[in-house]
Amino acid sequence: MSDQQKTASHNRPITDEAIFKVTKEIVVKFIEVGRLTPANFEETYERVFKTVKDSAKNF
Repeated sequence: MSDQQKTASHNRPITDEAIFKVTKEIVVKFIEVGRLTPANFEETYERVFKTVKDSAKNF
């Protein structure tokens, strides 16, 4: 990949859909390993979503 292509790919905005998909994958993994239960789902989902969104903005 050329330097120009690398720069162009970093200039694309990250969509809300992409943020939702990443958040979903993380939350599913937390459920699979037993770190997430129905009792703490809402709090954990919100924290993961905020973290992913903040990270995407800084990218």
